[in-house]
Amino acid sequence: MRTVSLVEFRKNAARVLGRVRRGESLVLTSRGRPAARLEPIAERDVAPEDPIYGLAGLAGEGGESLSNRDMDRLIYGA
Repeated sequence: MRTVSLVEFRKNAARVLGRVRRGESLVLTSRGRPAARLEPIAERDVAPEDPIYGLAGLAGEGGESLSNRDMDRLIYGA
């Protein structure tokens, strides 16, 4: 796995992130030591009919916040 220094990342963040977006995984180093891994986020195949996409339709203006349990019940009937 290729490395990129923190100094290089600061100078050229857009270029480094472009490499990652194109599929390259990099190790970010700080003072010569590995500090973090930069890798592309895998695209997930989520079906358009997944109930989570309907959350916005459940929200009302000025309404109360829902707990996670309330959202599960509304979305999944659980």
